[in-house]
Amino acid sequence: MCRKRQRARRLDGAGLLRKSFSVDVFSCPRCAGRRRVLAYLSQGRVIRRTLRHLHLPEVPPPQAPARGPAQHAMGE
Repeated sequence: MCRKRQRARRLDGAGLLRKSFSVDVFSCPRCAGRRRVLAYLSQGRVIRRTLRHLHLPEVPPPQAPARGPAQHAMGE
């Protein structure tokens, strides 16, 4: 008898954070209630306007340059 292999259930971003770091992004730190998604913003103009309204920076901070692999001391 041949069984179909069951695929592993895929986790969304919030599920991955919860599983990896024990962080529940939908738990309110003030009241411990459940947060919910109100909107997904995808248009740059709308995102910039929302950030300005919230007095948050519209430009991300500069990225640090990539570092090479760790150097091991000789003779260890």
